[in-house]
Amino acid sequence: MKNQMHITRRSFLNTVGGVVAGMIVVPQFIPSRLLGQESPSNKLNLACIGLGGQMHGLMKDNQANLHANVLAICDLDAKRMEVTRSMPELGATNAKQYKDYRELLRRESSVDGVLIASPDHWHAILSTAAIKAGKHVYCEKPLTHTVGDARAMRLLAKQSKVVTQTGNQGSASDNFRRSMELIQAGVLGTVREIYIWHPPHGWPNGVDRPVGEDPIPEGFDWDYWLGPSPARPYKNGIYHPGAWRGWFDFGGGSLADFCCHAFSLPVRALNLDYPEKIEVAGDWLGKESFPITCRVRFNFPARGGREAVSLFFSTGKDGLPPGGALVGLKETFGSIPTSGCLLIGEKGTLSAGLWNSECYVKMKGESKFVGGDNHEAIKPIPKTLPRVQGLHLKEWMDACKGGNPTFSPFEIGGHVTEIGSAGLIALRLGQNIEWDGMAMQIKGNPDSKSLADPAPRKGAEKYWNPLQV
Repeated sequence: MKNQMHITRRSFLNTVGGVVAGMIVVPQFIPSRLLGQESPSNKLNLACIGLGGQMHGLMKDNQANLHANVLAICDLDAKRMEVTRSMPELGATNAKQYKDYRELLRRESSVDGVLIASPDHWHAILSTAAIKAGKHVYCEKPLTHTVGDARAMRLLAKQSKVVTQTGNQGSASDNFRRSMELIQAGVLGTVREIYIWHPPHGWPNGVDRPVGEDPIPEGFDWDYWLGPSPARPYKNGIYHPGAWRGWFDFGGGSLADFCCHAFSLPVRALNLDYPEKIEVAGDWLGKESFPITCRVRFNFPARGGREAVSLFFSTGKDGLPPGGALVGLKETFGSIPTSGCLLIGEKGTLSAGLWNSECYVKMKGESKFVGGDNHEAIKPIPKTLPRVQGLHLKEWMDACKGGNPTFSPFEIGGHVTEIGSAGLIALRLGQNIEWDGMAMQIKGNPDSKSLADPAPRKGAEKYWNPLQV
């Protein structure tokens, strides 16, 4: 009998414990934490969804260092699956192939965890389906494509029993955790300004979609790939593969790409909640693609004993912070880094790098930064946060087997993603906005909720409704 259930995208993301592939979902594997470290299940079984370069990097790390079993791979592009299986260093030579993620989750009951590295506009749908199927989930950053989906993922992960990890790899570094300890111990004094900068990127930028249409490559399901995003004609080399990140309907340029990396340390160390005002400037704002150059200022109000904080993000030509913020970088590194993250306090400055995986400190009056625990001001500060031995991916795998909790679960990754996604709304509009973070809308403008939590295109629900069985 065919299942006639109709599930909207929003109800699918918001309902915990729903259905996948027309069946009630319960975990079909026995978690390793219940079996002991010597059991056969201590070696995780993985499924990999989205087989681009980022996923290949994760699979190489697993094959070389972690040795989990890759049981299944999934992509809408048949050529990508062929390439993935042909590369022995990825460990997927014998993996089962799936085009539809729902079929994978229905059939592969022995899968313990799912790696997701699809385009951004599919992250929330895939992660939600995996969680509801009782699978642990590692999802690449940004965690979701919209503010609304980030909020839904935070709540779902909080209520679920599975292990989640956002793919902001720098948070696994000792330097990230040491930087948090130093900031929260007051080494820098009151921090009021954060500067993050990114070099020009190679994705489509400052343009609207091209005219015309090209034949869809054989073996590639373009309509399914579009998923919840508005329909548009296929154009060779414009969206797939890789170039999708420059288009707002699928990604969010360098701000979406790096907010979960560079924003993570300041948001966590300073306990930043939601910005109350977001100011934007740049070249070619308000287009369908990310601007050529942009500057975004996130203004966080004073709260809970913390003073007001301004977080500045810039990218493109002339995207460096003001000269006063850069003092000491050239003297230390020989030149101004092409990307970076600076937290500037009344007593000193910390250079964390774009991935937040560095820890260089320069106290007020000093001419150079000093790395790590070599600075005298750092040595007395105790180490209080847990450290991970090895890769960010390994921390997730260890947690899946009953080890320590992950450091960047969806509850945290989702909050950081929300902040970056709110900045993308201002960039898409090409104007400053007063932001109501809790309500997920521009203050005084309830209609703007559709920008933060857009409805999927009509008919796309067939791609997250249960399969007909």
